[in-house]
Amino acid sequence: MPDLNFIDTHTHCYSGEFDSDRSEVIHRAIRQGVTRLFLPAIDSGYTERLLKLASDFPEHCLPMAGLHPTSVKENYREELDHVAALLSDSGRTFYAVGEIGIDLYWDRTFEKEQIEVFNRQLDLAVQCGLPAVIHTRNSMDLALEILETRNYKGMSGIFHCFSGNLTQAKQAIALGFLLGIGGVVTYRNSGLQAVVEQIPLDHLVLETDAPWLPPVPHRGSRNEPSYIPLIAEKIADLKKVTPDLVARKTTENAAKLFRINP
Repeated sequence: MPDLNFIDTHTHCYSGEFDSDRSEVIHRAIRQGVTRLFLPAIDSGYTERLLKLASDFPEHCLPMAGLHPTSVKENYREELDHVAALLSDSGRTFYAVGEIGIDLYWDRTFEKEQIEVFNRQLDLAVQCGLPAVIHTRNSMDLALEILETRNYKGMSGIFHCFSGNLTQAKQAIALGFLLGIGGVVTYRNSGLQAVVEQIPLDHLVLETDAPWLPPVPHRGSRNEPSYIPLIAEKIADLKKVTPDLVARKTTENAAKLFRINP
């Protein structure tokens, strides 16, 4: 669908998996109509890579700043200082605080610290007037509880790689968040399809999470932003609408959230 305009709201194209062909990957996405690629942060070890990609493709690759929950370790205070310093740098533009959140799948050693870091970065998002891009692996209810308890005024953002149920989806939307839908929606037994069928397009955005979670028929291989149209086609099929409508609405949603021209 090269005549349609898409936004990949979440791609790690600065990671090592793309070292051999990064430029080709970006150009391939652009040819497929995926003209904006938002780059979520991981930790300070990736900052130079992320900012270089944003500098190499300033019209297409748009950076975020944040500390990923799986990078919350003993040095988390220094990492938080790094995020705050980036966001306070008047010479740079960041479009979101992300990827932040809580991950209780891989390792719960730093669960308490993850919660503290999540709260601190939500505060940064509010202070900077930026959306928050939230990672919630095995932690959806906890993240929703934190957001509801904090009762942020005007908070917005994306629940990245949304994999919750319909009730959780409605909670997230009520809090002012969009749902990031990626390749998982093409997996037959994921459970996400039933949720997407019932959520209006006004609340959805597209993402790849490249290099991970590629859509069918690319499972088992590296994911990349040029696969966004496959995700849009699946959503269109589920909702019985045209891919054009999915492209237009999700692009409008993302552009409004990140305050860019569609």
